[in-house]
Amino acid sequence: MSTADSTPAAALEKVEPAPQKKENPLLGLQWRRLEEPLGFIKVLEWLFAIFAFGSCGSYSGETAATVKCNEDMNMTVVSVQFGYPFRLYQQRYEMPVCEESSKRILHLSGDFSSSAEFFVTMAVFAFLYSMAALGVYLCFHAIYTRNRNLPAVDFCVTGAFTFLWLVAASAWGKGVIDVKTATHPYSLIAAMPVCHLHKAVCNAGVVPSLGLANISVLFGFLNFLLWAGNCWFVFKETAWHKQNPSKENSVEQGESERQ
Repeated sequence: MSTADSTPAAALEKVEPAPQKKENPLLGLQWRRLEEPLGFIKVLEWLFAIFAFGSCGSYSGETAATVKCNEDMNMTVVSVQFGYPFRLYQQRYEMPVCEESSKRILHLSGDFSSSAEFFVTMAVFAFLYSMAALGVYLCFHAIYTRNRNLPAVDFCVTGAFTFLWLVAASAWGKGVIDVKTATHPYSLIAAMPVCHLHKAVCNAGVVPSLGLANISVLFGFLNFLLWAGNCWFVFKETAWHKQNPSKENSVEQGESERQ
């Protein structure tokens, strides 16, 4: 009797719950969606948005001119640093003193922060939306295809970003041209009265390099082309595009029945 009672108890003691395996959340993502145009272009949009606001927001440059007074022939270098957000009127520099001229604090001219900040803000929002859309494509693609509203919203937002990218890139391209003119060394010379009173000889110094700013404009227009091309692939997922083939088939069927 004691042996029969101890056997089930021993069996219960030996039975232990199996350890639960932790599933890797990355395995549930549908990575093959990145091979499709809808997902692949979104990855490019995400990367190009980073390049756009990175190249514009991290820009810094320097412009300079030399002033040699006629009385003592001492040469002074006037150097001015500037960068994003390109509020040049806040960048100050000191005009050298020659003969009886007084010391003056001058500033660069121009404020191009509106186009620069709009460009960077546009790129940041494009980066965030591309990342969110990629998450939907990879994790909830079945819901995205079944729901009629999600593709329509995605198409409208993509169209809006396409237009805004064109506006932002064009405005910032014009801003880069204006910044180049306002920061040229000859603009410094023209702003210093000592250079116009025959008290000194002024020459151009360091010419600012705007290569990084030009690259940001290039990425702006590349983003516009990417978002414009992606409009077609997003439109194919909407109910508006899926209704067109059905209407054409019904028309063809009606014509065949009449014949």
